[in-house]
Formats: sequence, C-alpha cells, structure tokens
Amino acid sequence: MRKLDRLALTTRRAMAGDIQGERRSPRRGTSVEFADFRPYTAGDDFRQIDWNLYARLDRVFLKLFVAEEELTFHLLLDTSASMDWGEPHKLTYAQRLLGAAGYIALNNLDRVTVMVAGGTSQGLPGVRGKRGVFPLFRFLEGIEAGGGNDLVRTCQRYVQTARNPGPLLFCSDLLDASWQEALRALSSRRFEITLMHVLAPQELDPQLEGDFRLIDPEGGPTVEITADFDLLERYRQNLANWRSEIEQFCHRRGIRYLFVDTTIPVEELILSRMRQRGMVR
Repeated sequence: MRKLDRLALTTRRAMAGDIQGERRSPRRGTSVEFADFRPYTAGDDFRQIDWNLYARLDRVFLKLFVAEEELTFHLLLDTSASMDWGEPHKLTYAQRLLGAAGYIALNNLDRVTVMVAGGTSQGLPGVRGKRGVFPLFRFLEGIEAGGGNDLVRTCQRYVQTARNPGPLLFCSDLLDASWQEALRALSSRRFEITLMHVLAPQELDPQLEGDFRLIDPEGGPTVEITADFDLLERYRQNLANWRSEIEQFCHRRGIRYLFVDTTIPVEELILSRMRQRGMVR
C-alpha cells in the first residue's frame, strides 16, 4: 500500500468532475482549501512541497488542495460463474486488482463506485477519500461468483444510471457470447474504458489428455472431447484469434485493452506493466 500511495491512475483526456478535488479537469477550480499530504513523485509541482514537513521528517511531501474537480472512477466486475475458476482464481485476482485501483483513486481524492455483473447485480455507491477505502475493501471481499451472466443488461443499466461518466475499469474473462454488445453499451456514453481481460493459466495452456466431458457452469450445453495434440493446438490458435479480435474491437472504439494472466502477481501488473502502458504514473 505504501507503493500504491505514490501512484495515480491516468486519464487520456481532461474530464469534467462533480465536485472539487485534485484531478485535472476541463473546468478550473478556485478553492485553496487544504486536503491532505502525499509523497512527492517525479513530475509533481515542486511549489506544492511542504518544506516545513520536510525539515521535521526529512521526507518530501506534497500538499494537496481541494482546488480542482474530482473524477468518478467506475469499477465494473464480472462475477459470473466462469470467473469462479482457475488457479490462481480469476475472481479473487480481479477483486485484488480492482481493490488496488480503487485505493489509488481514493488516495488521490477521486470518487469510486463499483458495479457487479453476474447472477445478481449489486453495487457500491460512490465513496471518496481514504475513509472510503474500508467500505470499498469490505464490499469487494463480500462478492461471490455464481449464476448466469448477462453482461449486456448490466452494462446497459449502468450506462443509464451512472451520474458522471469518467474512467471505467472493467474486469472480465469475456466468456459471454454477447461481449461485443456489452462493450458497445459502455461506449455509448463518454466513459474512458479500460478492459482488463482476465484469464487463468489453465485456459491459456490446458494440460489435458484423454476423454473429457466439459460442463458449462453457466448452463450451456455439455461438450464431450478427446484431448490430443491436434485438438489442443487448434484450441490455442482459436484462443489467440479470439484475443486478437477483442483487442482490435477495443482499439477501434478507443478502449484500452490489457490482457491479464492470473499467474502475474497483482503488484507486478500494477507497478510494472500498467506503468509501462501509461495506465498509472
């Protein structure tokens, strides 16, 4: 968490917020109300350094003022039955990933909301500031996977009810035939969407040999297969084509696409790969 304190989620364009906060906005703020401190990072305005605090602690901190508008970061989590699988577990990984992203946003005085898309839909209304971290973590910890998936309906409903479009982080394995329609629904408003496509290693490189009956936990038809070298090669090629299709679909609509293998530690994903992609700074 100390490492996350030094990060900020990036946006590719200035976006109007709701109330005043720290985030850059197309509208100018006028307040000079002190809000909090955070560690100085390269690129920050050195004029905001608290030199008195530096003299006492020998550490460089930045003074934050409630002078610009906050953004609402929207976290959308797929909790369908297909996410309740894999080692490392896909849903647990997604919970940790969105928990870290939410913490970064709250630490930078932005607002965070969460919507769950699965057998039942539930959500966490907007929380703000570090006091919102505990409600956010409690909500994420209480989420369980199960039931069928209706990504399209959830995305359509969220688009209609979300008060302030802003950055939207969507964690899903996209194992839903209507994933394109769901992403189109989210794109119908001015969300800045980042799709985190989460898959387990057993899906990327299945180690199977022999006869199997594959059961769809979301109620689809049962499929019987004979797993041999040729079948697994065709599976890997189809998987690569599918991932390429998703990435191209996102690129055409201005959606950031981040493929996530659950064997990659969450810390490495955020501190290294997301930073390299310019998603955090």
